[in-house]
Amino acid sequence: MESTQNLQRRIRSVQNIGQITKAMELVSATKMRRSQELALASRPYAYTTLELLGILSKIVASKSGEEPGGLTSKKIDLPEILERRTVEKTVFVILTSDKGLAGSFNSAVLRKFEHFVKAEHIDVRDPKYSFIAIGQKAKSYLERRNMNITASFSRVGDFTKPEEAEPIANFLISGYVHHEFDGVLGFFTTFVTALRQDAVIREFLPIDYESIKESIEETIPRAGRYADYAKSESFLNGKNTEYIIEPSASEVLAELAPKLLKTRIYHIILEANASEHSARRMAMKNASDNAGELSEDLNMEYNKSRQAAITNQIIEITSGAQTNN
Repeated sequence: MESTQNLQRRIRSVQNIGQITKAMELVSATKMRRSQELALASRPYAYTTLELLGILSKIVASKSGEEPGGLTSKKIDLPEILERRTVEKTVFVILTSDKGLAGSFNSAVLRKFEHFVKAEHIDVRDPKYSFIAIGQKAKSYLERRNMNITASFSRVGDFTKPEEAEPIANFLISGYVHHEFDGVLGFFTTFVTALRQDAVIREFLPIDYESIKESIEETIPRAGRYADYAKSESFLNGKNTEYIIEPSASEVLAELAPKLLKTRIYHIILEANASEHSARRMAMKNASDNAGELSEDLNMEYNKSRQAAITNQIIEITSGAQTNN
């Protein structure tokens, strides 16, 4: 049986670890609630943004001279980010956290990426594929595998402001416009509930109506605070909405499309932040619970060891007294 001194040291170590994980759990719970509020509060605006992106994407079809409703329309000049072209070069955007101790948050995103690469038979070392890392964990992952990192961004966690997402969106728009890549795929995590966060794949560029619609349908909660939004949203129900665009469609689209893409990037960062803090809170809660259980087991083992030592001492005293008699 282990000595009481060693057991006492182990008990103190476990209790200290339990105090640290409990404190981290409380901090993560506070950040999680704040991140949830930001993500949830931004969802109606993000849904409307995605709706507008879908409507703008529909205009691509009008370049042929015919709209979805069968009406002819004047051919317009589209921003390049709405133009779909032959995909020769693709950039993958992998969004993780800067810090660890977040359970399976980071590994879920990286597994999603690995499964996609395997399913599509992609050679990640092919020059036509490049990578953008958002978060230190994604950067470390790509560097360990010697992948072509085009850009990396960090410190976009916790409570992100819209202007913090602009460098990412500007880099994507610039690369697409200058034909550095022809497609942008993002791998990140969406917040579903405090107990569930899903790793997903989204196409950011070029902007496509069907992918935007699918993104909205998967993002809207099936129950809870914003569940009724799906029932009232005409875009999701397939109803046509007419827009009067002034001064001209070309000018408005050139100004509006990049801003809408930036808003979408900002929203996925908010979703990832809420998911990260939720995952970290659960990880720290599990660690605190395990530390408590281990401390109880060690205390029981300590008591048994101490009781055995006392019993041995009593036996020795009794044996000595009998010998003297």
